[in-house]
Amino acid sequence: MNAFFVATEFAMVKVRKSRIETLVLDGAQNVKYTLKVVKDLNSYLSACQLGITLASLGLGWIGEPAVAAMLTPLFNLMDLPEAAVHSISFILGFSLITGFHIVLGELVPKSLAIINTEKIAMYTALPLVWFYNITFPIMWAFNHSTSLVLKMFGVSLVDEQDIAHTDEEIKLLVEESYNHGLIDKTELTFIDNIFDFSEKTVKEIMIPRTDMECIYLEDSFEDIIAFTLDEQLTRYPVCRDSKDNVVGFVHIKDLYKQKIEGNSQKIEDVIREIKFVPESLSISELLKVFKKDKVQMAIIIDEYGGTSGLLTIEDILEEIVGEIQDEFDEEVNEIIKTEDGGYSVDGKVLIEDIVELLSIDIEEENIDTIGGWVYSQLSSYPQVNDKIIYENFEFIILECDSKRISKVKIKKLVEKSIEKIIEK
Repeated sequence: MNAFFVATEFAMVKVRKSRIETLVLDGAQNVKYTLKVVKDLNSYLSACQLGITLASLGLGWIGEPAVAAMLTPLFNLMDLPEAAVHSISFILGFSLITGFHIVLGELVPKSLAIINTEKIAMYTALPLVWFYNITFPIMWAFNHSTSLVLKMFGVSLVDEQDIAHTDEEIKLLVEESYNHGLIDKTELTFIDNIFDFSEKTVKEIMIPRTDMECIYLEDSFEDIIAFTLDEQLTRYPVCRDSKDNVVGFVHIKDLYKQKIEGNSQKIEDVIREIKFVPESLSISELLKVFKKDKVQMAIIIDEYGGTSGLLTIEDILEEIVGEIQDEFDEEVNEIIKTEDGGYSVDGKVLIEDIVELLSIDIEEENIDTIGGWVYSQLSSYPQVNDKIIYENFEFIILECDSKRISKVKIKKLVEKSIEKIIEK
């Protein structure tokens, strides 16, 4: 009896309500009672606790004296004093009953319920419902007493099924699933990226203004065609005079169609409207805008109304699935481990990625990239081989482009190396 209630309790707690609902829709047998139990889990868990308590009390009340009575004649043959026989019989009887109770009444049914959760939940639900109905007056009194006691401590009764998991808890569950081989590395990465997805702003992942490849209204049509052939992109922002004055974008399909058909070769005839969004917008919100308006590119505007960068739907998707490359993309490794144990890092790598890689603490609210952070630590314009020391790491500028740091080497320093640098 104790084993039944223990197995039922663990099975009902562990079984997923969504899975039971699916089985009900599929017409599985003996499932409707399981669904009834999980929908009112607190009440039925109280019934399990009552059953376990009654079984334990009954076992102690009947089992121990019965076993002691069986052992007493054996000890009487040893000519032991009556008091000693009684004490030894009691101790052995208590030990045997306790051992059987723990192993057969607790541990075995618990393990079986964890291994065969759905099956046990399905087969034990109906007897549990019967037991609950029979003991309903007692259960009602216990449940209301529990609620009153909890209210005295300012706590309300919460159903186990209503307790939602936090992001961190779900990540831990996913990590455990990966460690047990239930999901692969790719699936683990996707799920981790999805949780990070909603926390990032467009500023963090945008193509910066300096890297934007734009078409200018002042350029000739032939120059524009030649430019697009060199760059091999699909969409280009169109600017008047400077990147701060973006008037729209063009799709190469429209450009080449115009050239092939021999129509008016004016770039103005194929310009499409482009979206403008602030730097503070989350990428999840921008994705909704892309889907709603059926567009794939947006210009990012800074707080002063100037162009900060651009973002495409591909950039957003890459935050979940990783780098997406076509046959024209050149493969670029943003973080490369060097032979001396250091790292060669692209200046556009996010600070949070470096923090995770090196396990160091870098907090900069207005700077997103490692190149920008290194720049902020310098007292003058950056030059190749300029270096800074931060938390036992040396950051060396490998490449600069128009006063922008495009590549940095990061090397961990031992104490002797730090002392030498300080002495210099």
